[in-house]
Amino acid sequence: PSCVYCHGTNGITDNTSYPNIQGQDPTYLFNAMKAYQNGERAGPLASMMQAQLQKLSDDDLKDIAAYYSESQ
Repeated sequence: PSCVYCHGTNGITDNTSYPNIQGQDPTYLFNAMKAYQNGERAGPLASMMQAQLQKLSDDDLKDIAAYYSESQ
């Protein structure tokens, strides 16, 4: 649910502060989320992403990546 606020229900957002993630490669999305979880990604929204992802398991992240990679 927290993904939807910034990235939109289908991975397309109207807010240019957040990237569109619809159709991204699921491995890329998973690795990006893991990097945020582990504090390995920097940027203005990195700490917010880390907080959003901190309690999710690898299976949760894989499910999210699969959903947005196939979302249309």
